[in-house]
Amino acid sequence: MPSQRGNGAVALLKALHAGGARICFANPGTTELTLVDALAEVPEIRSILSLFEGVCTGAADGYFRVSGEVPLTLLHLGPGFANGIANLHNARRAHSGIINIIGDHAQWHLPYDAPLTSDIRSLASPVSRAVVTMTDINAIDADAARALEAARGVPGGPATLIVPTDIMDAHVAPAAPIPAQPAQRRKVSAERIAQAAERAGQAPDLILLLGGDALSPEAQRAAAAIVGKLGGRVLMEPYPAIVTLGGDLPPIERQAYFPDDVIRQMGEALVVVAGTRAPISYFGYEGYPSQLVPDERLLILSELDEDSAGALQALAETLAAAAVAPATHASPAPASTPDAALTPNLIVESLIERLPEDAIISLEGSTLGGPWLREARRAKRHRVMTNTGGAIGQGLPCAAGAALAAPGSRVVSLQSDGSGHYTLQALWTMAREKLPVTIILAANHRYGILQTELNRVEAPLEDPVIASLTRLDNPRADWTALAAGYGVEAVRVTDVAGLNAALERGLSLDGPLLIQAELP
Repeated sequence: MPSQRGNGAVALLKALHAGGARICFANPGTTELTLVDALAEVPEIRSILSLFEGVCTGAADGYFRVSGEVPLTLLHLGPGFANGIANLHNARRAHSGIINIIGDHAQWHLPYDAPLTSDIRSLASPVSRAVVTMTDINAIDADAARALEAARGVPGGPATLIVPTDIMDAHVAPAAPIPAQPAQRRKVSAERIAQAAERAGQAPDLILLLGGDALSPEAQRAAAAIVGKLGGRVLMEPYPAIVTLGGDLPPIERQAYFPDDVIRQMGEALVVVAGTRAPISYFGYEGYPSQLVPDERLLILSELDEDSAGALQALAETLAAAAVAPATHASPAPASTPDAALTPNLIVESLIERLPEDAIISLEGSTLGGPWLREARRAKRHRVMTNTGGAIGQGLPCAAGAALAAPGSRVVSLQSDGSGHYTLQALWTMAREKLPVTIILAANHRYGILQTELNRVEAPLEDPVIASLTRLDNPRADWTALAAGYGVEAVRVTDVAGLNAALERGLSLDGPLLIQAELP
């Protein structure tokens, strides 16, 4: 690694900073050492160390969802990148504009097929909007601009820069990078708005299905005004990247998970889709269609790259739909006895009562996820991130990234224990950065979603083989010990009184707290 600082690595970071990058989630190795040195030369980009690449990519995803600003990851060759692919799969589904910087061997060393040599482009392509291999020291600014353009596109998503060490080490004359300009959403035509108004106005039953930017508070209010005028219901996509809920916002129903439930939920309504996809089955189930609403009952108001919020507001104006009065806080459900054993519903009730204004919830797992989204309208106004791509191990890293993106907000991680094991190294980053993350770890010591799916086909859960593949109780993980090992304060609770006390502390603590909530 050259001692000079006027090198390709510095030039790359300065170009990315000019394009809006302000943070780098890093797990570097030998091929990235010049970039580590360059991060010291470009302190405007904050460096966050993670112990596992899946934490880097998941945290970057959460950072983008909350801030809308492009974060960087710094990953070690193909195997290091491979460790982070699962959360990049989720980030791609969330359209999160992340730039992955992957160090590679010097170009002159690649033909010798050293042990860590791999086909990085093939690994990166399925989870990247663009893959840019840097080969020319005179094209660093152009390569950075290309990655920024892909990440910040509409819809955007992860972009990958493959950076050989000889490019990073080479002396480069200072340049004046041109900031990348964010792409603009296409406006939905007045003709399409008029056609949608006519068809929706004639529908005997109506559902507005919202996703993406159609889930902004303004768009939700416009949707509520439309169904207030025409009748019908407002639904959100089942796994939104981020959605604001609660407070004075109108209630919004979540699209169901299983295909039979979705079919019942949609009924015979005309489904107007804004900013998301038509309802499809999460998996292929024998006897059910993959597309759960037939084409003749679908009306696509706006595509993913269009201004869905503006389209909904224009539709409301066309229909002369009056704004709906702001919702009022609903009274919490009656409190249970303090010694009541914990259930998912009781955990949700305790959090609803205590959740601070403008909190951010990172939600992973069906144990607490379903109950929370059913009742979120009763909480103070907050934002929720869900698992957009189904690759588990997102919740804890996303929570860390969200806390870094919004330092004034309390972050709550509603986390199932099975998926928490995938990226528990995020606890170390939370402790190191003193992040205000309160983790409610639903400890039922099993893979609940697998058992639910097996129940649907009447598989015997007590069968020794099935039990061995779906239970996590032999041995039972002690999350308080795991958290303490990573420097995070933790407490185990079994009843409502214990949970209430732990939440009071966790939501006011200047740093992370993990609450292991024991469930039957």
